[in-house]
Amino acid sequence: MNKFLLKALVLASVNIAIFADAQFRTRNRMDKLEDFDEQKFSWGFYLNGNRLDYRIVLNPRYGMNNNQNLVTSKESYSFGAGLIAKWRLNDYLDLRLEPGLQFGQRQLTFNTQSNDQYAAGTLTNDPFTPRPLGENDRVREIKTTLVDVPVLLELHGQRWYNSRPYIAAGVNYIVNLQSNSDSTDDNMQQIFRSTTHNFAWSAEMGVQFYFNKFKLTPAIRGTFIMNNEIVADNATTPPYWTAAMSTLQTRAVFFVLKFE
Repeated sequence: MNKFLLKALVLASVNIAIFADAQFRTRNRMDKLEDFDEQKFSWGFYLNGNRLDYRIVLNPRYGMNNNQNLVTSKESYSFGAGLIAKWRLNDYLDLRLEPGLQFGQRQLTFNTQSNDQYAAGTLTNDPFTPRPLGENDRVREIKTTLVDVPVLLELHGQRWYNSRPYIAAGVNYIVNLQSNSDSTDDNMQQIFRSTTHNFAWSAEMGVQFYFNKFKLTPAIRGTFIMNNEIVADNATTPPYWTAAMSTLQTRAVFFVLKFE
């Protein structure tokens, strides 16, 4: 269902662009919304499809067995929506605040049974009692609800009839509402914990299309969390899970449709 939604958004934007192309090629056609970009402040909303994944840096002792990676990530496709507030700085620069809500679910697989070889203890881990890892131990389905607040500086070119290209970049404050960071349970009880408050950077590019009543912007955005999202397992938990990873960071790609 999520993949279908993403494909539908892409198809809709392509159809709109093709439909609008005729008016852009007609040199005698009147420009639309001529004064729209002269406003100091303007508002809108957006819908998006997203692809969420993890960037993982493995612990060389617990996360790898020779050249084999013991922890892998599976991406997911989902959707989100948000609001737009634009502040016009000059003819070429806008400052944008685009708070939104993103949904997703990712999967981490821990093939870390070979860590039983460290059961006698190491300099960094106390001895532990090995346990056989069943499917409930190996696989973590991580549901995610993100409150994403990006602040973007937009640089756009000159308007060409009823279209205008742009690029943007900025920083994000991201709150993970399903982080489980305050839980006293950990992976021994099938609870995967991550940080609630996160910071990221984003880059975006797109084309703004002007119609009689609104401005439509299809865009591609990449967002990459900068901090480590791991909340370590409790000290008494064997090194099958978070100990196998040094760094875990969300990376996301969004296909966005903006309406202003």
